[in-house]
Amino acid sequence: MNINLPESGSDGEPSAERWPYIRDVLVFQLKLTLGNVLNVVLLPVSIIAAIYSLFAKKPGRLGTPFYEVLDIARDLEERINIYGAVGGYHATGSSSGPASAHIGDTTVDDVVRKVEDVIVREFSTGGTAASAKAAVNRLLDEIRNRKR
Repeated sequence: MNINLPESGSDGEPSAERWPYIRDVLVFQLKLTLGNVLNVVLLPVSIIAAIYSLFAKKPGRLGTPFYEVLDIARDLEERINIYGAVGGYHATGSSSGPASAHIGDTTVDDVVRKVEDVIVREFSTGGTAASAKAAVNRLLDEIRNRKR
């Protein structure tokens, strides 16, 4: 099956939709990778927590450590928001869905959006690749060091 997509707008310029689409594809691949890494880590951690819950003689609900792992995993999945592009990022200007419910928490979409903003700002002011890289490094350091 051959699908012919328009390569240019009515004025002969490349389509304005091309780069947002490429961005969505790349971010989706990043999110799939993060989700898969999370799953690989969760497999042994959840089994260990479940076994520990069975044999630990702790007061309270059976399985508390296991359910705590599930709660952390759910929060991380919501921050990754794998299918966020479907929610209309480009139509609304912000991601919709579970990740946007985390006020003050950083999601993958937030980090990507901030990195994009820094790069665009640097290049629009005549910055070089080196200055854009330095600005992105400052932003990532700020996100990493931000107190929660």
